[in-house]
Amino acid sequence: MALVQALFAAFGLSASAGLNAYIPLLVVALLARYTSWLHLNPPWDTLTHGGVIAALLVLAAVEFFADKIPAVNHFNDLLQTVVRPVAGAVVFAASTNAIGPIHPALALVAGLIVAGSVHTAKAAVVRPAVSATTGGVAHPVVSFVEDVLALVTSVLAVVMPLVLAVLLVGVAWLVGRWWHRRAQAA
Repeated sequence: MALVQALFAAFGLSASAGLNAYIPLLVVALLARYTSWLHLNPPWDTLTHGGVIAALLVLAAVEFFADKIPAVNHFNDLLQTVVRPVAGAVVFAASTNAIGPIHPALALVAGLIVAGSVHTAKAAVVRPAVSATTGGVAHPVVSFVEDVLALVTSVLAVVMPLVLAVLLVGVAWLVGRWWHRRAQAA
């Protein structure tokens, strides 16, 4: 059961890294340092160092504000095309390292793919749709919602990974139904 929960947590954390690179890293670092909910083995325990946590706080603040400013948010998304998948790889590997049977290379690749997929969907589908329908005016609101989703998903991934898995499957099912109905109507 620990393996299943760790995998659900890893997938949830890496998915949230696709929305915001630093929030899941910060959640993992803080929960591992200040609670017993998460244990990080070396070398991933470096995330709990005070200097790393401070750097993550600064980077999270920079990403938070950069993504709310028109024109800057496009440059930020371009930069995050590399950063978010790497962050997803790190949180996936860090959160599965304590359970043992998952090879680190497999964990890194899985996190990279999950975070990269979420970021690609966001950058290629969500943001252009927001731009087309609102002229970009809604980007700060959408960005804020993405940040909240990243935070809630990250915390749930660590604290209640099975609940998060059920929620994500439910959301995926609803999106699939919506997409199917939309395709039939067209």
